Amino acid sequence: MPMHNPAHPGEVLRVLWLDEFGLSVTEAARHLGVSVERLSEFCAAESPLTGELAIRLERAFGSTAEAWMRMQAAWDLAQARRYADKLRVTPFRPAFASASD
Repeated sequence: MPMHNPAHPGEVLRVLWLDEFGLSVTEAARHLGVSVERLSEFCAAESPLTGELAIRLERAFGSTAEAWMRMQAAWDLAQARRYADKLRVTPFRPAFASASD
């Protein structure tokens, strides 16, 4: 399966919004009502997006919280797929399955 490597939503925020509009993390944190540390970690892809932060981004930048959450889900899944071959999983077989299945 080809590797899909989506950007972390914090990187998207930093590149497409903060850098584009010349905003510092400090200024953006003040507008969003979050700590500079929290926003800095998020922009550095060191912490995940929360539903609350997604709503704050929606209100501040006019995007949708759902779009931000989809970015986070895509990033999380891509990170998990990097190690999927190491996961030990026993396939589920319903009790009613025939022996020939």
